[in-house]
Amino acid sequence: MGRGLLHVYLGAAPGVGKTFTMLEEGRRLRDQGLDVVVGIVETHGRAGTAKLVEGLEVLPRRRVDHRSVALDEFDVEGLIARAPQWALIDELAHTNAPGSLNPKRWLDVGMLLDAGINVMSTVNIQHIDSLHDVVEKITGIAQKETIPDSILRAADQIELVDLAPEALRARLSGGFVYPAGTIDAALSNYFRLGNLTALRELALLWLADEVDVALKAYRSEHGIGQKWEARERVVVALPGGPEGETLVRRGARIAARSSGGELLAVHVSGADGLAAADPGSLATQRTLVEQLGGEYHHVVGDDTPTALVDFARGANATQLVIGVSRRSRLTALLTGAGIGATVIRESGDIDVHIVTHAAAGSLALPRLGGALTIRRQLMGGAVALLGLPLLTLGLSAIRSDETITSDVLLYQLLIVIVALVGGLRPAVPTAVLAGLLLDFFFVAPLYTVTINDPRHLLALVIFLVVAVLVSVVVDSSARRSRAARRSASEAETLATVAGSVLRGQDALQALIDRLREVFSLDSVLLESDGEVLYEAASSGVPEQPQRRGAAEPLTTTAVFDLSESARLVLAGRVLEASDRRILAAFLSQIESALVQRRLTAEAESIKPLEQADRMRTALLAAVGHDLRTPLSSATAAVSSLRSREVQWSADDRDDLLRTAEESLLTLADLVSNLLDVSRLQAGVLAVASSEVGLDEIVPLALDELHVVAGAVVVNVSPQLPPVICDPALLQRVLVNLLSNALRYAPAGQPPILSGSAFADTVELRVIDQGPGIPDERLTDAFQPFQRLGDTDNTSGVGLGLALSRGFVEAMGGTLEAEVTPGGGLTMVVSLRPGRHAPLHPMEVAAS
Repeated sequence: MGRGLLHVYLGAAPGVGKTFTMLEEGRRLRDQGLDVVVGIVETHGRAGTAKLVEGLEVLPRRRVDHRSVALDEFDVEGLIARAPQWALIDELAHTNAPGSLNPKRWLDVGMLLDAGINVMSTVNIQHIDSLHDVVEKITGIAQKETIPDSILRAADQIELVDLAPEALRARLSGGFVYPAGTIDAALSNYFRLGNLTALRELALLWLADEVDVALKAYRSEHGIGQKWEARERVVVALPGGPEGETLVRRGARIAARSSGGELLAVHVSGADGLAAADPGSLATQRTLVEQLGGEYHHVVGDDTPTALVDFARGANATQLVIGVSRRSRLTALLTGAGIGATVIRESGDIDVHIVTHAAAGSLALPRLGGALTIRRQLMGGAVALLGLPLLTLGLSAIRSDETITSDVLLYQLLIVIVALVGGLRPAVPTAVLAGLLLDFFFVAPLYTVTINDPRHLLALVIFLVVAVLVSVVVDSSARRSRAARRSASEAETLATVAGSVLRGQDALQALIDRLREVFSLDSVLLESDGEVLYEAASSGVPEQPQRRGAAEPLTTTAVFDLSESARLVLAGRVLEASDRRILAAFLSQIESALVQRRLTAEAESIKPLEQADRMRTALLAAVGHDLRTPLSSATAAVSSLRSREVQWSADDRDDLLRTAEESLLTLADLVSNLLDVSRLQAGVLAVASSEVGLDEIVPLALDELHVVAGAVVVNVSPQLPPVICDPALLQRVLVNLLSNALRYAPAGQPPILSGSAFADTVELRVIDQGPGIPDERLTDAFQPFQRLGDTDNTSGVGLGLALSRGFVEAMGGTLEAEVTPGGGLTMVVSLRPGRHAPLHPMEVAAS
């Protein structure tokens, strides 16, 4: 009998529907006539899951006694004896009870597979061993039950059961996943929207990696050596003209053909770059790229094709889109192969798309300009070597005494052409050779180099002077053109940097990123006091291990001190002298950004003072009204008692004394709260924190409120770990929160005080089903002098929640407001557990 098949349903989190999907597939196989047995399925009290189990054969569980406790476990031996075609085994990562045949359920499944039984099972992404640390960083929970990656990778089929995070939270709120008592804690802890989104992405990426491994195995088995690109990264070269929009849209369409395709646009500017860029066109194209979900980059390179290909390789591009050259055919003929041909030759395995556009080259005259590179000089020499023999042969065929003048002029024209093409170096030898050839073939006596007439010597000197003068003009023009293009490139680079900052990017990070791109550096580090503030590194360069306080890369090009504590470290190619000017501009901008950063930090440090000033102003405004009422009531009651004009009965005297007492107590509470607010604002509130059990504080808070039995539902388990707090402050917080909940809770629906432990946090939740607070005003509820609706004169100045949050934060915790599922308000107090508190997330929760 062969080994059985393993079919695994993978989910990002509990409740996505793995077990439900597995049971549906089991029922489908049973309806097809196959022998299907439920080995073990955990319904967790979910009615829909339990209903799917009905009608399927369920294997009886085996009883295991552990420390006098009877536990029900999966009977692997019984299922092997039953020998069905398919077995449904839930929770593959489950840890079996001590005394079981195997310590882990995935070992039980291995025995079933060896016995030839096909198995369907379920597992969550957080239980995969290789993702243990990643999941812990996301959720704050160290998973105890894990399964080796090799077990899952050996599965014959892995199917992802996916559910959007919003839909999963809706299921949880509706009570379809956990019991009602644990819903609030679950929504606020493990099932946060951010947690679920990250876990979902992790599951999708892990499964995508498995698909890629399967694809590689298939290609290996079938001897397919050609690369199959599943994802495309398209780089679009923007020449700086109006045709760039056409290229961007074409690149976006190419990227959209592949799932997960990326679009990158790059403009290369430099001495030998494309035509001078139009800043307006580039700005428009950059906006278009960002609207299409792409990224815009700007680099400087002396050789545009090389810079373009280097950028594409550094970005791991699969496709490169460039436009048809705007140069005319005549220009291409004179200057040789264009950018497109060079890019194609150097691109290697990167596919190159050449896209036509309205600005493609026509029969226009070539533009002059550009530095006289070695290539230009070699081209001038080639024109001389080819032109001199051909001109001499042609003129020799029609030689006569009357043609000597035209012969001299034609040689002179060739010298000018050579000077225009190659400059001084090829023009001077050409002038000398032209003079010698003219004397040898056209001046008597023929076929000898003899200067008998001084006029012949003058002609040779004139040849040399003309060659030198034309070459000097060409070189000067080339230098000025190169300087102008360099200045334009620098201005464009600085404009790009400024645009990045204006669009809201972090100024320092934008400057560091653009600096690395502009000079094609491997990395740029900005350090302050020995620590790395910002870093930009090339994606094509592997990250170097850094140690804090000494983040200098292994290979350093230059280090620039920006201030007493900050410095800039550049790693990569050595910068040329011509790069220093724009580098100085970058350094100046970075220094200014550092100053701005320091000023911003100082401004932030002043904000508490501003807030304290606003608090004092608000206190004065509130005290004038809210303290006058109890003072007036107490004064009137005492004055009435002292009056000799009225004879008060015993009951009247008691009422007046009660009024005076209540007013004075209210006044004392208000003054106490105001003093506490002042201490909080000044940062001098005395906090005596210690490890205290919640079962000690909760009864004291309830006693202070004088609540009758059933007025508050308490779900705080004595198994909860102790918390680090000031007992008196925490008691005041609970009294404030519970008094608010009691005030607004509707009749017949008492507020709930529940406790739970999650990761490194212990939470107390005060839940009511009252009118609640609109989402947009949840934050305002913690501001001083905020009250819901009209209140009587004993309600105070609205400092309760503000004080409660201040007290909790002073103890190192947090106080947040949430909307209660179904309506109402939930106040969540989060505190740190004691050092020796054993936490078992999602296991220690009040029920």
